[in-house]
This record gives sequence, C-alpha cells and structure tokens, in this order.
Amino acid sequence: MRPSSEPPAALTPPGAEQAEAALIEHYPRLVRIGYLLLPPSPGRGRRVLAAHALAQRSLQAAHRAGAATVPLPRRPGRDEAADPGYAFVRHQVLRRALAARRIPRLPPPLPTAWGLRLLPHPGGAGELALERELAALGPPARAAFVLRGLDGLTDGEIRRELAAAGVSDPHAALVEADGVRAGHALLGSPEFDPCSLQARPPDLPRRRRRARAACAAVAALLVCGALVGLPGGGWGHRAPSAPPYARNPAAEAALDPAALRRVPAGYWQRAPRRDFTVWPARGARTGDARLLRRALRTWAGPGAGVRTSATPGTPVGPPMGPPQLLYAGEVGGSAVVLFHDGLRVVRYAEPGDAGRGRGAALDFARVDGADAASSGALVVARTDDGVRYLTAPWVRAVRVRDLLAPERAARAVPRSPDGVTGALADPAAATGCRSWEAVELTGPAGAPVRLVTDLGEPAPARLTSGAPGAPHDVTGRAARESWARAACLLREARSHGVRAVNAWTYARQPLPEDGGTARWLCTRAETWRGAGSRVVAQFQDPSERAPVPGTVAARAEDSPACGVRAPRVLAGVLWQSPGGRWYVLAAGSEEFASLSTSGGVTGEVRGRLLAVPAEEGDRPRLHGRLEDGGRVDALH
Repeated sequence: MRPSSEPPAALTPPGAEQAEAALIEHYPRLVRIGYLLLPPSPGRGRRVLAAHALAQRSLQAAHRAGAATVPLPRRPGRDEAADPGYAFVRHQVLRRALAARRIPRLPPPLPTAWGLRLLPHPGGAGELALERELAALGPPARAAFVLRGLDGLTDGEIRRELAAAGVSDPHAALVEADGVRAGHALLGSPEFDPCSLQARPPDLPRRRRRARAACAAVAALLVCGALVGLPGGGWGHRAPSAPPYARNPAAEAALDPAALRRVPAGYWQRAPRRDFTVWPARGARTGDARLLRRALRTWAGPGAGVRTSATPGTPVGPPMGPPQLLYAGEVGGSAVVLFHDGLRVVRYAEPGDAGRGRGAALDFARVDGADAASSGALVVARTDDGVRYLTAPWVRAVRVRDLLAPERAARAVPRSPDGVTGALADPAAATGCRSWEAVELTGPAGAPVRLVTDLGEPAPARLTSGAPGAPHDVTGRAARESWARAACLLREARSHGVRAVNAWTYARQPLPEDGGTARWLCTRAETWRGAGSRVVAQFQDPSERAPVPGTVAARAEDSPACGVRAPRVLAGVLWQSPGGRWYVLAAGSEEFASLSTSGGVTGEVRGRLLAVPAEEGDRPRLHGRLEDGGRVDALH
C-alpha cells in the first residue's frame, strides 16, 4: 500500500531510508528518465554517465532532511513505482535535468569511465525518429512526454510536477509534447536504457597521441630520477627489482601450459570432498597450448587492451603456481578458458574471430571455502543471447525456474557433453522486474536440488530459505512463495561478490480491520570475502501478489542481523487499512518479548507483533525487548 505520488507529497522528503529504498528499487527507471531528459549534446557516452550521476545525486535532499525509521508502504491500484520515496527521488532527477542546459562534468566519485565509451544498444528507425523529435523539444516538453509515457502521469499530475520543478508554463509544455508523432512505447526501448550498455573504444588516434606525450614525460622523469639516485646507490645497479617473471622459476612455471593441473574425469566420484578442486578439465581446446599460453600470460600481466573485472575483495595478481584447468573451449563465438587456483576462479575470453588475444577479457572471482552446495556451476559465457553455465561433473540435470511464478513448473535446459548449458536469460538485464529466472541443479540420486542465480559474476549465488541457523534448499511450495515477492531485491546484490542469499519468513501478522495476514521476510546476502553482507527486511501485504515486491521496511550492510551470529530482526512500516485508517505495524523474530514505539506514536505490547493507530506521515521509532531483557532497536 502507498499514498499518492502527486507533488505535494513528493516534495516532502520521505526520509533518507525510504528515499534510498526507492532509488535502489527503481534505479533503472530513474536513470532512464534522466537520460531521456538530458540534452543530446555532446554525445551518448557523456549522457549515460550524467544520467547515472543525476540519479545518484537525488538522495542529497533526503539526507539533509534526516532519516525516517518507519517507511510508508504501497497503495494498490497504482503503478508499482508510485510510492512517496520514488515520487520524491523522481522529482529531484526532474529538477536537476531541467536545470542542466548542458551536460555537466562529473566530479569524483560520481560515475566515470576511462579508456571506454559506454553506449546504450542501438535501436531501429522508430527509436531514431523519436530521438530526433525529443531533441527538437524544449526541456519542459521533453519532460512532459517522458512523464506521460514512462510513469503514466495524467496531465494534471504533469502540470503540478513541472510547476514544482520551476517550469513557468507547464500547459505550453504539454501542448508542445502533444506534437510528438512517435509512440510512448518506444521510451522502453534498449536505445534509451543507460543501464544496459555496450563498450566501445574512444577516439583511438587522439588517445595514441596523448599516450605518446605521456610516455615521453615519464621517460624524462625516469632519466632524471636515475641520475639523482645513482650516487646514493638508491636506484642504481643494486636495485632488487627485475622484469616480471624474468628470474623467478616458480613464476615462469605458472605460465607453462604443460604444467597446468588437470584432474582426471572420474576423480570426483571417489574424492573425499566435492568442490572446484575435483572438477575435471573439459572442453574441446584443453590441448590448445597456444590458447592456454595466451590466457596464462594475460592473467600474469594483462595489457592495456584487456578488459579486466574482479568481484569485491578479489586479488587480481598473477598465479602463485600452476593453476588448475577447468575448461577450454568455444562458447557463444568466443574462446573461453577457466582456471582455479584455490582462492579464485579466473575466466579468460577472446573473440573467436580476433585471435591472438585481441579484444580479450579477464574476470576474477573469489571462491575460497567453496563446498558441494556452492560449487555446482560457473558462468562460462555471458553474451547478447544470454548466460551459459558450466556445471559440475556431479550435476545430472539442469532446469530453469521463474522465481516470480512459484506455481509454474521448471523447464529443462539442454547441455553439451562437456556440461555447458544453452543460453539462459540474464535475470537483471531486462527493464523492470517481470520475471527472474534461477537455475535448479539436480545432483546424484538422493542429493538435494540446489537453486542458484546469476548476479553478474563468474560464480552464481546460491538461494536458500529458512531460519539463519538451518537454511535449506528452495524446493517446497512455501519456500518458492517466500521468494516470489523477494526475488526483485536480488538486483541490489548484483556484482557484490555474493556467495548465498537466504530468505527467512520470521513472522506472520494478522492485520487490523480484517486486513488478512501479512508476512515479514528477512533476506540476507552473504559474500565470499565475509565483509559486505546485506540485510533487507520486507513487509508483504496480503492484498498484493507476485510479481509485486513487498515493501522494504529496513536495510543494513555489514550487520549480523538475520545471520548465524544474531538470528533476530525487528522492523516496521506505516500501513493504511482498506478502510483508510493508518497503523504502525511492527514484527520481531521469536527472541522478542515486547515491542514499543516512540517519537509521535506511543504504544507498547507484550509479544513480538505490534499494531498501533497512527496518522499519515508519522515517523515513529521502534524498540524491542528480548527474552533475556536486552534492548534492541529496529533494523537500520
């Protein structure tokens, strides 16, 4: 449930926590709005980065106004993006975009990219025509067209939004927007999606001239430094450094394809444990010494033309010794090599038509401490047609399941003899969150079925359900239903080095005025590196169904809540009943003996469920007492 998003409410800061929740949940939509509103000059690359900067700067006003502890829930019957937090953040994006006569320079640490041009995917003739028409409009008219097409605002709502953003004549802007011949449906095209990008090189001749000038300057500095250092013996012939891999036999052996560790095909069946160390070497090019040598040398010292990525907390240095070869073959038109060195999985890929390592990519992912549950698959390739996995040798079947449709049966996925799956949809690539495909891995007879999902990294994240001390695989109907309205929150964990995400239904609460029974869910994302865990408490109103996500009641990072160390959580929301009355609702896990509110709404109850009458806009604070007498505040 949620109140109206008309400007009087939207201009009132809803609190930092709710604004942050709206920004994270609707970030792709907000960046798309900013991209469409910004002037087209000087180019699409700068416009992409400026749109991300607009969205990320939109929280400044909410932080200045202070944080709210109890967020407002949604109201049925409106678009999912029309909550107070979203309306406020959208207004900040709108106001800043209209004020931008030109695309500003981006001070750090706002988004920037060096050595690459990041561009949306090209569209067709319809998108090109719409782009030209939008460029010909004035900024207020462009804003009117976008608000009407993307968020479905009425003319009255658009007039109020534009007036609040400082537009002197909103009616004239609407009249000008009416002259656009292209349809609003094209606004959802990938052409205007600054969150789904393709990388291209910048102006190479200009970069080459600048690189030559920089090299000349560096050479001059080195000569001067050598002349200064030689008399004191600091930089002279006694220097201990040497060219990489020049005088280190162990390091040189790590670059020899013949020294790679190759596990026999059937060893995993008799091995004392199951993890990446027992994966056999698979693929049609495991004997291609030239490919393997290119991959190893690129790993040891990637050149300027190699695109490199790493999950947070993952070292990107060279191998410490001969690594284990997991895979070498052709996937999706590229040559792919997968290595494992005990700490990391390293993926090397080069275009099949380029050869000799040109246009190569190198990805690092930390996987230390992997077990049978977390080593069932790796992402072997990510291309325009989808994501492909390399499955563990003990995986007998692969199925894909839409988490947002728990009643729908999973469908089988074909695999090659080497264990590479067919292309599957990237769950986070689509605009909005209409589906979220996860992969079921079935092991030998009697083994549990594991559920994993791609979060943009080489190692997929395992999904579980249940209490923190005893999470279990997502196999039953109840577990799938709990994930159905939490799956869209997985976007927040993308590219964060996540190892596993657990969803725990920690309370069920009968709502006032026969409003049904709500569920309180806590999702916790654990990382491979240990630090950086993310916790989200969610209120799931029974009047809404999947794929509508629940209301984010609270979130925290690096918190022990909902984990093994602190298997407890307390959160609350401000809820409007079907009869129109407002209540503060709160729920704690089983460890809580009593709950209370303060700060404008006063109430106390024995037990772990609270429902106190309130007024719209109230921002109470929540507190709880544990069975042992300890005092705990709400998750934040």
